[in-house]
Amino acid sequence: MSFRTTTSHSAYDFSREAALQLVTDLIAIPGKSTFEGRVVAFIQKKLKQAGVLETQVTIDDAHQRSPAGGEVGNLIVKLPGTKRAPRRLLMAHVDTVPLAVGAKPIVDGDIIKSADPTTALGGDDRSGAAVLLNTLLTILKNKLPHPPLTFFWPVQEEIGLVGARCVNLRTLGQPKLCFNWDGGAANTAAVGATGAYDLHIELFGHAAHAGAHPEHGASAVAMAGIAIADLTTNGWHGLIVKGKNRGTSNIGFIQGGEATNVVTPHVRLRAEARSHDPKFRLKIVNAFREAFTKAAKQVCTDSGQSGRVEFRADLKYESFALDLAEPCVVAAVNAIRSVGLEPETRISNGGLDANWMTAHGLPTVTLGCGQAGIHTTDEVLHVPSYLHACQIALQLATAST
Repeated sequence: MSFRTTTSHSAYDFSREAALQLVTDLIAIPGKSTFEGRVVAFIQKKLKQAGVLETQVTIDDAHQRSPAGGEVGNLIVKLPGTKRAPRRLLMAHVDTVPLAVGAKPIVDGDIIKSADPTTALGGDDRSGAAVLLNTLLTILKNKLPHPPLTFFWPVQEEIGLVGARCVNLRTLGQPKLCFNWDGGAANTAAVGATGAYDLHIELFGHAAHAGAHPEHGASAVAMAGIAIADLTTNGWHGLIVKGKNRGTSNIGFIQGGEATNVVTPHVRLRAEARSHDPKFRLKIVNAFREAFTKAAKQVCTDSGQSGRVEFRADLKYESFALDLAEPCVVAAVNAIRSVGLEPETRISNGGLDANWMTAHGLPTVTLGCGQAGIHTTDEVLHVPSYLHACQIALQLATAST
């Protein structure tokens, strides 16, 4: 069965079955962040079978510059245009969250879900990766006229947009219009997203025998508890609303201690702070710094030795908001409308690869491809939305204006 587009610019068929096979094949490949090698190899194999030249394919060294390391870098394919027009870039990340490892995709009516109830599906963002691959393969198979195109599959999005952050811009070919596929319905276009800091916190106390002389110790666990209670009580943890200012924070990782009979001398925490407003985001960071600094001083040994804190805040990505008149936004909205959907623009409270692309000077709009319930075992992919995303991508890849 074929799936016909409704636009006059690209009135041709693409195979519904082939598009669904691509996305289920991609979902079934394990590939959490830093372990994307098999996913990239699958895409490379499909490219070679379609006749893409080795000289048109680049795998960069983003993983070598990533703090997390990794198996493989970003995959980039550049096609020369068959008609004169500005270069367009289509992108979607290839990694998933760890919960999606082991997913067994099955088509159940209008949704794709994992047959294993203990895993997420991994439609975030294998559906976007499949949209790109289906677009490229369809163009080549049908010899469709197109402007110069760059297809960009970044790695390590789920751990801080690392692939998009570390990409060598020269490998992208100076695109003028950039489009990213990730979460949401096919008629949505994310024109902005929040910014975030990663917080690295280490508390140092003093060890002691917890049964014989606990008073000789200063518990790093107690320091952490006091700081977390302070942040929660004063509204700086979770959803944060301070007047007109909005943000979020979360402590997602705590590690420390080895035995119940030892006063714990060292605890490590990882947290994050998000807000669309850079100044308010820094206020959240400072609230964390003050809470942990105060808590460390508050917990002392019987001889008056207090604890101490080491605190580091790293910018993961800056917030952005595109003007609705930005050319990539206009093109995206027109493409959504051309396939019979009513476009909706939105601002995302999560980070997107578009954050770093825009920071690199490449304004990028993010379109949806049918994911729902991402990062949970309830995740599904809405098949009609995914197919509409394939239509929209084909329209954007073959249009001249």
